[in-house]
Amino acid sequence: MTTVTWVVLAIDAAMLTVAAVLSVLRVARGPRALDRIVASDVLVAVVLASAGLAMVATRSGLLLPVILGMSLLAFTSAMAVGRLIRTKRDIK
Repeated sequence: MTTVTWVVLAIDAAMLTVAAVLSVLRVARGPRALDRIVASDVLVAVVLASAGLAMVATRSGLLLPVILGMSLLAFTSAMAVGRLIRTKRDIK
């Protein structure tokens, strides 16, 4: 890989690190449960993007099944939380 590619990968890794730290802070501090849920969903997206970045850096497709499985799980959990929140609002 060229030097430019490594610089771009390093910048991407730094941005993903900042996003992960901020979302962990939101999970820890979030005033409401919904804030924590959204932050954890963002954290899963950051982990998925990091795995994709690692695949690009190593030029390997070994993490692709992990990314697909985690994205399916994240989608399913987001839909379940949305349904739970909708159900709680309908009850009130």
